[in-house]
Order: sequence, then structure tokens, then C-alpha cells
Amino acid sequence: MRRTEGPGRDRSVETARTEAFSDGVFSIAATLLVLNLEVPSVPQTEAARELPRAVVGLAPDLLSYALSFLVILSFWMAHRGSLRYITHANRRLSWLNGLFLMVIAFIPFSTGLFDRYSDDSFAIVVYAGSLALARLMLTAVWWYASADPALIHEGVSPREIRFHRLNGLAVSLVFALSIGVAYVSVWAAVIVWITLFVVDHALLHAFEARSA
Repeated sequence: MRRTEGPGRDRSVETARTEAFSDGVFSIAATLLVLNLEVPSVPQTEAARELPRAVVGLAPDLLSYALSFLVILSFWMAHRGSLRYITHANRRLSWLNGLFLMVIAFIPFSTGLFDRYSDDSFAIVVYAGSLALARLMLTAVWWYASADPALIHEGVSPREIRFHRLNGLAVSLVFALSIGVAYVSVWAAVIVWITLFVVDHALLHAFEARSA
């Protein structure tokens, strides 16, 4: 979202605590991703010859780690952008935000499942489904907050509200549709996910540039 004058100056204690708790969950979820990577075990006498080959063999796991870390980073940036314009957090908003964070905390598990069973359709559904649900829950947080003038900063325009609502729904839908792509080709689904985040951020940048 573009910057308008004043956001952040009159934010309530509840909103600040919500942001602090959210940052903690994001940090833990991003850190737990690395636990899906196992250090190769090779004989000490064969390390010079076998270790490079074993590390190269971890390439799919490393790619999954990098992809999921960028996914969580992208969600954190989008969440941060939303909270910047939310001045007050009531009980319902806190619950919605908590449910969104519950899905974020699940991503390390879905990533591990995808790493180990990347050829299994159920593992693909769980992974792609968790990404779709996370984006949908984040959209629900923004949708609820932006519908109540008492919760959101007055400088946010109706055009901004509408853009972020529709954009969030579109991204969630593409994630859900990517499940079908993954049934045909896992690598094609990965390309769809990466492309989706690139296009999402490009659209956001273009919107901010026009709104500035």
C-alpha cells in the first residue's frame, strides 16, 4: 500500500501487540523451515569425495526451503503493509489475525511434507492448499478491517481498499488452481508459484506508483 501522511502515529496498544505477536510467529515459522534440511551423513574418510555429491543431492530440498522462506517473507511483507493502516484491533480482528498466523505456523510442516513426498498428490494438495488458505486468511483480515472505519486509518482510499481485496482473492484462487497444475507437473506448479509472487509484487508496485 502507498504511504499516506499519518499512519502509525495513533495506533492503539492492541494493534501494536498484535503486530509484535505476529512478527514473532513469522520469525519462528521462517526459522523452522531449516529443520527440514538434514546434514548429509558420509564417512569421514570419504568426505572429500562424497560430501559435495551429497550436498548437490539436497538441491530439491534447498529449492523448497528457499521457495517457502520467500513465501513466508512475502506474507510477512503483505501483513506488515496491512497492519500499517490498521489503527485499532478489536476482538474479532485479533481472532482473524490469529487464524491467519495459525496457517503461517503450519507452513514448515507442509513444506516438510512436500519435500519428502513431492511425487504424492496429497502432499502437493496440503502444501498448495496451505499457501492458498494463508493468503485467503490474510485477505479476510484486510477485508474485515477495511470495512470498519473505526479500525482503519482515514487516509486509505476506497480505491486502495478495493484493489487489495480483489488482489488477495485473485492470488488465493491461483494458488488453489495450482493444485491441478501440480497433478500434471510438480515443477510446473513451482513455476506458477514463483511467477505468482513476482506478478503480485509487480502489480502492487505499479499500483503504488500510480497512487503516489
